[in-house]
Amino acid sequence: MTLTDRILMGPGPCNPYPEAVAALGRPMLGHLDPEFIALLDETSDRLRTVFETSNALTFPVSATGSAGMEAAIVNFVGPGDTVVVGVNGVFGGRMVDVAQRTGAEAIAVEHEWGQPVDIQRMLDAHPAPAMYAMVHAETSTGVRSDVAAMGANKGDSLLLADCVTSLGGVELRVDDWNVDIAYSGTQKCLGVAPGLAPLTVSDRAIERLIPVPQSWYLDLNMIAKYVTGGGARAYHHTAPISMIMSLHAGLGALLDEGLDAARARHQAAGDAVKAGMSDLGFELFAAEGSRLAPLSSITIPDGRLGSVGEAEVRSRLLQEYGIEIGGGLGPVAGKVWRIGTMGHTARQRNVTTLLAALADILG
Repeated sequence: MTLTDRILMGPGPCNPYPEAVAALGRPMLGHLDPEFIALLDETSDRLRTVFETSNALTFPVSATGSAGMEAAIVNFVGPGDTVVVGVNGVFGGRMVDVAQRTGAEAIAVEHEWGQPVDIQRMLDAHPAPAMYAMVHAETSTGVRSDVAAMGANKGDSLLLADCVTSLGGVELRVDDWNVDIAYSGTQKCLGVAPGLAPLTVSDRAIERLIPVPQSWYLDLNMIAKYVTGGGARAYHHTAPISMIMSLHAGLGALLDEGLDAARARHQAAGDAVKAGMSDLGFELFAAEGSRLAPLSSITIPDGRLGSVGEAEVRSRLLQEYGIEIGGGLGPVAGKVWRIGTMGHTARQRNVTTLLAALADILG
């Protein structure tokens, strides 16, 4: 079995769309070449369609999803500001860490892992924070939280949504849901290799940009001036040409399929995983009604694996069948599996192969 036979069904990178892989081999262009600038602008247009927004400041940050998170925080809050963060997994906790490093007061609204963010508890945490921040689709638990309800009740505060595991795979309507800032990653439902962080910022949020944020590389001011018509395109950094070409192609494949069709495919694959794992004697970890389609969190009942450790099962899946699934993090390490059906991976044939391999390993 070669590495190209791998079926990536973990919580991290999933199998990319073939179009995105092929684009990585395109002839190199300079980062100031007019042809590349036109492709970058078209990539941003495609991101607006997928985010369902008209935000002018929408583009791929030249780094992975965590840099999108940092850009979304350091440009808008600092000392003297209060940020209310919904924490129901690893990535809500990471938001708290980033916000605290800016000097802002970060109020962590802690939730039991496996549960969605409670909007009323967020609102009760502070009467008027500078920002509410929450994870739309928590990668560590497979839980989807109600960003739309938060947007409808946030008042004058900014709303930041982590959409790393939702963009392109589940319903996400940035403008309709009153989301001010949202970021994602390329390696999940967008079906592109890791390396970029799609980001979108509302005009309302642009008005609150910190003039000199703590990060030079992630400073949005120069880019914002260009997209809002206040200045010429600035040379900020050397863009990752091949990755942006790949994102352009991956977004093209997604939009050719159609957002509704792609979301339905992700839902069908996620439903099949959950049903099949239940048939094999496993339990579902995420709260009913808030289970994420592209990432299924599976509880391992005591005794279900016999004398075989859960890490050994995952290792055998990878070594014998070329299938990757993820283990739990933090308090659910060793207790939960995370199975991704994202991007090109979200297909019934992959689910069927996984379930058959597990049944074979477990006897």
